[in-house]
Amino acid sequence: MKIISDLNFNLMGNFTDLKVWQIAKQLAVETYKIVGSSALVRDYGLKDQMQRAAVSIASNIAEGEEFGHSKKAVFFFHTARGSVAELITQTIIAYEAGLITIEQSEVIQQKAHAISMMLRNLIAYRSKNIQG
Repeated sequence: MKIISDLNFNLMGNFTDLKVWQIAKQLAVETYKIVGSSALVRDYGLKDQMQRAAVSIASNIAEGEEFGHSKKAVFFFHTARGSVAELITQTIIAYEAGLITIEQSEVIQQKAHAISMMLRNLIAYRSKNIQG
């Protein structure tokens, strides 16, 4: 039996085909692993915020893609970009507080910055091609 992430839905607006969503999903998984194996385990508040921000990025990209070339899609992509900024900020705080290593911080920040740039380009493209 296949799990849902392995299925190919063949639907218009299939968010799983978006490279930015794929990287955002990887970032969420990596964030969960990092916060689960670091001193952040003891800091429930920051750990929870980082996990929520990371999941929010991929989730908002998925939700936006389902709206196609519309203002709602662009709104969700902007929301995802805001979540990227949150995660970067929280990662910097976690590093400076000694809760994660520089290597762990770099893993999160490098992917997050790449996602932000991809979202900026996606927002620009979709904004020019809004339908309905």
